[in-house]
Amino acid sequence: MSIHSVKQSQCHLAWDNSIAPVLRIQSGETVTFDCGDASNGQITPTSTVETIKSIVFSQFDQVNGPVFVEGAVPGDTLQVDVLRVEPASWGWTALISGFGLLADEFNEPALKIWELDTKGGFAYFDAAKTMRIPLRPFAGEMGVAPGKAGAFSTIPPYATGGNIDTKHLSAGSTLFLPVEVEGALFSIGDGHAAQGDGEVCGTAIETPMTVAVRLTVRKDRPYTKTPHFRTPKIGAAADQEYYCTTGVDADMREATRAAVRNMIAFLGAARGLSRVDAYMLCSIAGDLRLHEVVDMPNYVVGMMIPKSVLGPVENAHF
Repeated sequence: MSIHSVKQSQCHLAWDNSIAPVLRIQSGETVTFDCGDASNGQITPTSTVETIKSIVFSQFDQVNGPVFVEGAVPGDTLQVDVLRVEPASWGWTALISGFGLLADEFNEPALKIWELDTKGGFAYFDAAKTMRIPLRPFAGEMGVAPGKAGAFSTIPPYATGGNIDTKHLSAGSTLFLPVEVEGALFSIGDGHAAQGDGEVCGTAIETPMTVAVRLTVRKDRPYTKTPHFRTPKIGAAADQEYYCTTGVDADMREATRAAVRNMIAFLGAARGLSRVDAYMLCSIAGDLRLHEVVDMPNYVVGMMIPKSVLGPVENAHF
């Protein structure tokens, strides 16, 4: 069990390298975070749609931390092993005015309060119609402080992580983040009990949660320029695992191009492939995913390749 913990009250609403760390740890140590829901407590199990009408959006997406990891310096990579993710027994999904991919078509606020069967691992979307959602909890926000001075909103994703809202980062996954400041200054939050790729309406099943992660400084991954991750076994092929690179940009095409370029760089480092061979492999075996499309101004696009295709890869790259 971790001896390090961060309380729900130890949170902030901006990525800012001037924010003092709430905790200092050694590389390789584990931290447990008690995270509130994305509304920062404005929505509760008894809330109604009237709550949405008076919501203060500027208070959304607080993150817990930051945590200073000894030995991390700019140019390093922070490895984040997601060890445990425990959602609360309730959650919410909402339509918020002006937010979401089809915000111009869905103008009226809406709210759905969920009862989460955490033991059974599902939540009913419509019990009468026996429509239920499998739970796959993860933290939507995981990131490190940017090297650039100033306060940056926690709403969009960045090259250093943040609101990447990537459903594959459940327990058993590993996230790699580029370090831009001493100590990395890692923070986490925005608990999701379930979400589809893209989070198109702007909210998932939002929920408070407890998350345990192991934070390790890596000196051997200079190609980590945006979030990379490896997944636990997911999807229809129960024995399949993936490695993913991402692109983060305000232009979706440029985000997609960056995701592919970053995979080419990874394949060159991990498997010694030429850029030409790596590019062809991306076309043959890589899957492009829209991980996050609503938290403007940036999109997150992923390029995922099955680990089985990669063959034996040195631990230095995993």
